[in-house]
Amino acid sequence: MFIPFSTIKKCSSRGREDQTIVANLDSAILCSLSSFPYFALVAFETGGILRLLFLLVVAPLAGFLHYFISESVGIQVLIFASMAGAKVSDIESVARAVLPRFYAEDLHPETWRVLSASRRRYVLTANPTIMVESFLKEYLGVDVVVGTEIEIRNGRATGFVRQPGVLVGEKKAAALGEMFDKSPHIGLGSACSDFPFMKLCEEAYIVPHDTKVNPMSRDQLPKPIIFHDGRFVQRPTPLRALIIILYIPAGFLLACLRLAAGILLPMRYVYFVLHALGMRITVKGTAPPPPEKYTRQSGVLFASSHRTLLDPIFLSISLGRPVTAVTYSLSRLSEILSPIKTVPLSRNREQDAAMIKKLLEEGDLVICPEGTTCREPILLRFSSLFAEITDQIVPVAVENKMTMFHGTTARGWKGMDSFYFLMNPSPAYQITFLQKLPQEFTCTGGKSSHDVANHIQKLIASTLSYECTSFTRKDKYLALTGNDGTV
Repeated sequence: MFIPFSTIKKCSSRGREDQTIVANLDSAILCSLSSFPYFALVAFETGGILRLLFLLVVAPLAGFLHYFISESVGIQVLIFASMAGAKVSDIESVARAVLPRFYAEDLHPETWRVLSASRRRYVLTANPTIMVESFLKEYLGVDVVVGTEIEIRNGRATGFVRQPGVLVGEKKAAALGEMFDKSPHIGLGSACSDFPFMKLCEEAYIVPHDTKVNPMSRDQLPKPIIFHDGRFVQRPTPLRALIIILYIPAGFLLACLRLAAGILLPMRYVYFVLHALGMRITVKGTAPPPPEKYTRQSGVLFASSHRTLLDPIFLSISLGRPVTAVTYSLSRLSEILSPIKTVPLSRNREQDAAMIKKLLEEGDLVICPEGTTCREPILLRFSSLFAEITDQIVPVAVENKMTMFHGTTARGWKGMDSFYFLMNPSPAYQITFLQKLPQEFTCTGGKSSHDVANHIQKLIASTLSYECTSFTRKDKYLALTGNDGTV
């Protein structure tokens, strides 16, 4: 087939600052030919495993229609299967908190080379605008996004689309004509259905599909993605989606077995049983012994980095004894199932300080000064509250690995967090006990509580090769849910 356009490699990015660039999202800005993974994420996050199963069942029909009958009908099937009946607010939440990470890992380097050279960026897409607009505007600096508009009734998606329908072929050209009085400078497309809008541009370049092209790295984004949500660790291609659906029943049973082992067995045996059940727990450093009974010796405060709500439990497993944990926003189910004592914070500084001091008189205590979890290799700002109370502080660097499911959520029900983590086929936890903080680095030694907290943050970050930041729990929840995370 004759292609009347040069390839994007022949497009110079020099002198494009004030030129208008219009690019197609599907297979041009993104490397992937298929939008299925993104619809799968919407389906699972808004409707669970049954909606994902429904989408997977109709995906072959959508593919057949797309390539042999009508591209717009094929996309309409995906939209219906993934969105029909879903709350629009839930779809918007997924678009804001879940999809950006996966889009960012699928960006075509050549397209971004050209697109980033301009300050005037426009994007056309057959995908629903509600799915892509948040990422394109916030992380790529796109000015205008024109896509398919979904039909909404009573705050829910009907599964159908509004006029003029799915934005493909001549409809993209019509949308472009409505946006500009004169021809845009550059048009970037990837398929025959893009040719109509590309012909309206002064210059046009095709982005050929090349399986050897590696997506650009996320650190090249104008704005880094610090916080993200969603349960899936990897992009759910059709094969991965099928594997996940088939695995979940067995995975849930495995999670229940692992959970039962932690609840029913003495802590000193849990390590070995979990290892037999496929979990990898690595302990580094030397932990202090438990405080002696019948003495007035204060317990040790373990100041730990925070990756999942299971951090205090795995720290207890590493010690071979239960250690009380100070928590915040723990679900009622998690409290009931916890094999260790959990005490919630009130967010009243004086009350919490008195409570922590009392707990230390009873024994060792673990606290996560970040106040919430983070998935990226960074540490959030450490609260200084714990540093004011004791000088018996042991920093603990916690790291974990998951291959299928994330064990944290900001949007969903936190009661399922531990189950999702334990459902991973072979999850890993690494607990590193650092040296107890020397007295000269504590408040007793003349340091301020903020200095102590910052010092511990830097020690843990250095151990994990993470980056220290000043982001807080409030920043995370504002980014992912639109509220400040107050419970």
